Amino acid sequence: MIHLHRRLLAILGMLAFCQLAISQCDYNSDLGIFEGPDCPNAVQTAVPFLQIVQDARTGGLGDIGNALSPDANSIFYNAAKLAFAENRGDIAINYTPWLRDLVRDIYLVSVAGYLKLDDLQAVSASLRYFNMGEIQFTNENGEDGGIGKPNELDFSLAYARKLSEKLSLGVTGRFIYSDLAGGQTVNNIDIKAGTAGAVDLTVFYTTPVGLTSDLNVGLAITNVGSKITYTETQNNPGDFLPTNLSLGASYQMELDEYNKLSLNTEFNKLLVPTPSDEDANGDGIQDFREESPISGIFSSFGDAPGGGEEEFKEITWALGAEYLYNDQFALRAGYFHEAQAKGNRQHFTLGVGVKYQVFGIDLAYLINANGRQNPLNNTIRFTLRFKFNALEAETVE
Repeated sequence: MIHLHRRLLAILGMLAFCQLAISQCDYNSDLGIFEGPDCPNAVQTAVPFLQIVQDARTGGLGDIGNALSPDANSIFYNAAKLAFAENRGDIAINYTPWLRDLVRDIYLVSVAGYLKLDDLQAVSASLRYFNMGEIQFTNENGEDGGIGKPNELDFSLAYARKLSEKLSLGVTGRFIYSDLAGGQTVNNIDIKAGTAGAVDLTVFYTTPVGLTSDLNVGLAITNVGSKITYTETQNNPGDFLPTNLSLGASYQMELDEYNKLSLNTEFNKLLVPTPSDEDANGDGIQDFREESPISGIFSSFGDAPGGGEEEFKEITWALGAEYLYNDQFALRAGYFHEAQAKGNRQHFTLGVGVKYQVFGIDLAYLINANGRQNPLNNTIRFTLRFKFNALEAETVE
């Protein structure tokens, strides 16, 4: 039997973004459960790396990406935006160190790009890779069980098309691979790498507001797909992907010839069943884990044990502002909020961006707002962008 090293357990715990900050949470000895509005009950999913904001522009705006102006990283948030992209094409390379306060060899790297086919259509592709460093496995006697190199990745292709001068739709197909402890054995159960497929369905609407302003609205349902499993045992219901509903808005103002300002907001909710101890058929598996991905989407709007109050807490919200000077220099700031019982992520973000000819670079930094540990503490995320300047001069037909 192989024991997972405590370093891996720490990594997985941080990946779940769940921090047990308890205020109004008391133990009911009669029922044997904790009760109270602040009892931690975060929604749990597999492959949570899909929720990590890796690009520095979004990271500097409080993790807001749904309704921002189109760029190469739009495929991660709302691919429908790309039908309205002004450039013929862009490529972005993103790098995010992870758990930098604890280890130095964990990181998320991704590359994404798009190409306008004509004035109505665009295609996009991305590759995202999450490296968790090296893990030393040991058996129950403390003997060497070998070195593991857990990693996860996803590859995505997207298509976006305008339906009108103001509205577009997008669809993204995604292949997901997750190898946390492949080839090892835990409790006499063989562990294997997990795979899954998913799709994103996205909508983008943009309209002028007056002579010098625009309003963007984005709606995205992401990571709708199969469950993922890491064993081949019977009665294994699998784990949910982080299916997510996102609604965002961006108000963009042209202050004068050189200065622009955008004000942005976004709301997100995981479309995954809320954890509950109920086991109606007595098979030893919690009922919420046995739901299908589609039924889980619908039940996620009304299954929280705490009722409507707890459902509302499962919605995260964020605010962000971006200032642009001469379309070459950007300053960004934002705030992200998650309820205490649902993960307790609350942080401010700062960002800066510089563009020179066909190249651009963005940096983002996170500042905790509640003193809790965050995987991105003392971390600078950065993005390198390249614009197809040579193609931009061509007439898009």
